[in-house]
Amino acid sequence: MNKEEPNTFLKRAFLLALDSINNQNGGPFGAVIVKDGIVIGEGFNSVTSTNDPTAHAEINAIRNACEKTDSFQLSGCDIYCTSEPCPMCLGALYWARIDRIFYSTNRLEAAQAGFDDGFIYDEIKLTPDNRSIKMYQLSNIEGKKIFKNWAGKKNKISY
Repeated sequence: MNKEEPNTFLKRAFLLALDSINNQNGGPFGAVIVKDGIVIGEGFNSVTSTNDPTAHAEINAIRNACEKTDSFQLSGCDIYCTSEPCPMCLGALYWARIDRIFYSTNRLEAAQAGFDDGFIYDEIKLTPDNRSIKMYQLSNIEGKKIFKNWAGKKNKISY
């Protein structure tokens, strides 16, 4: 990898974040997905402008890249983010099979700017019955049937 590439892609992520702040009524985050040195997806935070709590820069970049590549997996891709991905975005990046994550500010710096995800990291460590959002497992007979049906499906697309 050329030493300039990471900074070039990160600079693009910063431009997306600035555009989000200045023109899109969004948050201060941008993300760029790259494969083989070519940008295949990008996104900025549009949580407040779309009233969608999942519209983080990384999620929007994943959606954009998957649409452009006509695939739900982004193996062989890197993502450049203006900040360390939050727990939701990190989970989505794992599901998308991103190879590497490059970021600028870390989660503690994001918290100082008012984006504190520490409580989510703490909640994940707890058992479901001890989390602040109460969770209740209901009958799982039907749920088990659904999984059995999926396991027996011959032409399924695994992910």
